[in-house]
Amino acid sequence: MMRLTKYVKPACLPLIAVLIITLLSSCGSPGARGDDHQVTDVDMIVKMDRGDYWKTTKLGAEIAAKEYNVRLNFLAPENENDVEGQILLMEESIERRPDAIILAASDYEALGQVTDRTSYYDIPVVSMDSEVASTKVKTFVGTNNYEAGQKAAERLVELTGPESEIGIINFVKGARNANQREEGFLDYVARFPNVHVVDIQYCGSDENLAYSLTADMLKRFPDLDGIVSLSAESSIGAGRAVDELGYGGKVKMIAFDNPPEMLELLQEEKVQAMVVQNPFNNGYMAVAAAVQAARGEKLEDRIPTDTKLIDLNNMLWPENQKLLFPFVK
Repeated sequence: MMRLTKYVKPACLPLIAVLIITLLSSCGSPGARGDDHQVTDVDMIVKMDRGDYWKTTKLGAEIAAKEYNVRLNFLAPENENDVEGQILLMEESIERRPDAIILAASDYEALGQVTDRTSYYDIPVVSMDSEVASTKVKTFVGTNNYEAGQKAAERLVELTGPESEIGIINFVKGARNANQREEGFLDYVARFPNVHVVDIQYCGSDENLAYSLTADMLKRFPDLDGIVSLSAESSIGAGRAVDELGYGGKVKMIAFDNPPEMLELLQEEKVQAMVVQNPFNNGYMAVAAAVQAARGEKLEDRIPTDTKLIDLNNMLWPENQKLLFPFVK
C-alpha cells in the first residue's frame, strides 16, 4: 500500500540553501516572482518518497513555493517502480483540479495516457527529472540524461583503457532517464571496438537488489574492469558490493548522484567519480515553470539543469560543494 508524503514547510533554511537561492536569483529563472495575492495550487508527483535526491528536490520546490506564492502538494509512491501507484496519484490529482501538475514519471510510456487526460480539464503539466510520452506537457525541467551517460562512459573508458570489460547497473527499466543514460553510455562506448559491455542489470531502484546484482556480476565476470551505476539507489548498492567484496580500486566505478555512502567511497578511492545532478535546481525551476504555465505564459520546450563529473580532484571546489551538500542534515 503506498504512502503519500504531505507537504511540510521547512522550519529553517540552512546557509548553503540561501547561497544556492542567491545564485539562482542572479542567473534568472522562468516567470516572474509571485508578487500578487493569488495562491497557485501545484501538485508535484515524483517517483518515490525517500532518498536524498528527492529530499533535495523537495527542498528546492518548497523554496520556490514560498517565493511564488504556491500551495505545494508533494506526492509520491513508496517505491520508484510502483508505476500503478504513480498513475493513481495522477488520477487523484486530476480530480482535485490543481492549477498545475509537476510530474517525474516513473515510466515513459505508462504515464502517457493519464498525462494526456489533464488537457480535458486545462491543467498544465510540467515534466521534471524524467520525461513522459505526452504531447500535453508544457516543458521539461531536468538533466540532459543522454549527455550524462556519455560523461560517465568517457571517464570510465579513461580509467579502464581501450580494451576492457564493463558492466552497467541501471535502475527502472522503462523510465525515460534510465533509458537515456544507458543509451548515451552505450553510444560513447561503441567508439571503442575493444571495450565490451558484458552485462546490463536493472535493480528497480532497490539498493539491496543492486548489491546482489553487482555481486553476481563480479562473480560471473572475473575479468571485469569497470562498473557504472546510473542512479543514487543503484550506486549505493553497487558501491557497497564493490567495497565489501574487496574490489574497491581494482574494479573502477562511476556512480550517479551524491548519496553520503558514495562520498565516503569516493574519498577512499573505491569509487572514482560521480555524475552529480542538481535536484535542488530541478525542484525550484519546476515550480517556477508550473506557475508560469498556470498563468498561460509560454515556456521553452526544455529547461535544462546541468550535471557535473565530480572526483577527488574537484570535489572541494566551492561550486561542487554546493551540489554535494545542498542542505545540512
